Amino acid sequence: SAVSCVVKQQYRTKMRTLRDSILIFLTFTLITDRATKALSIGRSNTPMSMSTAASSPSGEKQECVAVIGTTGRLGREAVMKLSSRGIQTKCLLRHAVGGAAPPSTIKDAKSSKEVAAYLSNLPGVTMVKGDVTNVESLKELLKGCTSCLALYGASRRSKLSDLLPWSSPESESDHAKAVNYEGVKNILEAARLSKTCRRIVRVTGKGEAPWSIFSILINTLGSMAKAWNYEGEQLLRNSNDVDYTIVRPGIMGPECSDGKVLALADNGGDLKVTPVRHSDIADLCVSCLDYPNAARTTLTAMNVDVGDGEETYAPLLAKVQPDSRVFPSSLMDENRKAVRVGIVILFTFFAAGTGAVLSAINLVVSKIF
Repeated sequence: SAVSCVVKQQYRTKMRTLRDSILIFLTFTLITDRATKALSIGRSNTPMSMSTAASSPSGEKQECVAVIGTTGRLGREAVMKLSSRGIQTKCLLRHAVGGAAPPSTIKDAKSSKEVAAYLSNLPGVTMVKGDVTNVESLKELLKGCTSCLALYGASRRSKLSDLLPWSSPESESDHAKAVNYEGVKNILEAARLSKTCRRIVRVTGKGEAPWSIFSILINTLGSMAKAWNYEGEQLLRNSNDVDYTIVRPGIMGPECSDGKVLALADNGGDLKVTPVRHSDIADLCVSCLDYPNAARTTLTAMNVDVGDGEETYAPLLAKVQPDSRVFPSSLMDENRKAVRVGIVILFTFFAAGTGAVLSAINLVVSKIF
């Protein structure tokens, strides 16, 4: 009938709208991926296994190493590796030391307090109460330390209230600005005052591609965590009196392929993002302290196909060279712009898609009843 034809035509129109919305979203994803590649131009794309220059580990003995992010998956691995090597380790804890019975193994720990209790019983490990936003506690932590492993990150999630004009989320102590940026500034200040801490190892992530779909999502949902991580990196690069090693790992987890899979790219080089083990990245953070040539370097750490990499980071670290390219002075404005555009596109996509689906349902329902 004529009515049936009209209904079918309206249904097809709504489905085309939904299809077009999906195409818009896919096009947006393609554009961001291409932007990511464009921003990678000029970076080193050669994994360290392909490099030629090499150095031997001849760094000074690490008398005492500070760890920030102690009870995290990465931090606990680093503390255990330092202790097993006989290196005195001072760990920063936000909560009071004690208050939980130590488990028999680290895998049995059910809370951060139990993790801390286990680690505090390891040889040479000392706990210091404090926070990366508190300079005084950092001064106490770094007193007598030769290096600092900054293995922490902001965990604050964005809130709808952040969008309110009178809201100032960046003033909150758990915001990514306070943790990933101001926190690094505080560590640098404490390191200078210590007169002994000569290198900071900072774990961040790939963060030079503001228009990457992953960067947009993380910045949108995580209070601009990636953006402030990069700004924190720049604080380290601009510091001439304290050395740094910046580590940009892939997606950290407990399980990955075994064998010759480890790869590094210095100079902030671009490697395909892959899963990497917490234990491997912890080993990289600890081992890089033995290599003077790893000072003032930005290392991208990923896994490659079995046989294309190395089993340990030692041969890779022997070949790294200090940063030589000019990193963007700041990417904050570009990150903010990307988030705004991303929110508009995603909102448009979901609004159009939801409207098309609801209209199609209404047409079906009206036809039935």
